[in-house]
Amino acid sequence: MRNKNRYIKEPAGSFFLLGPRGTGKSTWLESRFKEALWINLLEPDVHRRFAAHPERLADVLEGSPEQKTIVIDEVQKVPELLTVVHQSIEKKKGYRFILTGSSARKLKRSGMDLLAGRAAVSFTHPFMAAELGAAFSLDEALRLGTVPLVLAAEDPDATLAAYVMLYVREEVMAEGLVRDIGGFSRFLEAISFSHAAVLNVAEVSRECEVSRKTVEGYVSVLEDMLLGNRIPVFSRRAKRTLIKQSKFYFSDCGVFRSVRPKGPLDRPEEMDGAALEGLVYQHLKAWIDYSEGSNELFFWRTQSGAEVDFVVYGESQFCALEVKNSRKVNRKDLRALKTFRNDYPESMVALLYRGTERLLMDGVWCIPCDGFLRQLKPFVDILRPTDSNASTI
Repeated sequence: MRNKNRYIKEPAGSFFLLGPRGTGKSTWLESRFKEALWINLLEPDVHRRFAAHPERLADVLEGSPEQKTIVIDEVQKVPELLTVVHQSIEKKKGYRFILTGSSARKLKRSGMDLLAGRAAVSFTHPFMAAELGAAFSLDEALRLGTVPLVLAAEDPDATLAAYVMLYVREEVMAEGLVRDIGGFSRFLEAISFSHAAVLNVAEVSRECEVSRKTVEGYVSVLEDMLLGNRIPVFSRRAKRTLIKQSKFYFSDCGVFRSVRPKGPLDRPEEMDGAALEGLVYQHLKAWIDYSEGSNELFFWRTQSGAEVDFVVYGESQFCALEVKNSRKVNRKDLRALKTFRNDYPESMVALLYRGTERLLMDGVWCIPCDGFLRQLKPFVDILRPTDSNASTI
């Protein structure tokens, strides 16, 4: 997995490279910047030295004047280093800093804004299908997700099972992000039922037996650790009454499966549907971050219950996608998309499903999800207006 070409953006000058643990930040940087001066804060002795004396970074730079590219791995471990980085950039000695992080919370609190305008922000995500190429398997992706750390492991199932606990142990506990680890663990199980669904904070609060305010804080922790995200309702020039709540997704469908409790009351097709929608979500999120432009991700749901899973809106795209974990398409599956298209005739709409035929049904594209994910690449339109191989129904 180390040799896969990644779509990660490399801004000019200094930049932050943010992404969940195990998504290949260090691997990509090691291959791209072989001659860089490397400071790995995950190494205990290195962390100890810089945590005690952040100003030591200035001495290291003075001691290696030929090194102009400096990688600081997991900089959130010693966020005080950002002040020294800022001072070094201001001296205009030609340094280029690349700062990786898997938790944005401490960076936001202690200096990331200090570098605004001086350091761009780029992101890593789990593998996109197009990055994996022939190695991509939809069934495997739905079971394990596409986090590089998991897919490269000798025992991917065991690695996935330990992945979230790695975060809880090394980020949540070590950094003191929450006070009640037991409550947070119950929260992870409870919010797994909200993956690919409208987030009902009050319901999650009852399930994990903590206050609503605490749940809202826990959700923010997941977002800051880049393990989960909320997407808002698309409401531009709304012609109908829409709901106000957001939808929630884990950053990887394998992570969702690893925290979702399983039992006799849990239907496999329900989990499979949520995993498929989550896999599409993580691809769209990666496409937006890896592509240039101001595109954003939304969903759409009216008070009467008509819902479209995803709306991508921006200067280069306006499309709506519905995801169905079904190998056949019925016209009733198209109702919400057709309603959305009636309200927004400027948009392109499509239904992604588990079948193998690309169809044009009542003017709505019905696209095999496997093929859609394989063809989704940065800078390439999400939906194409014509396809000579499509069957019209």
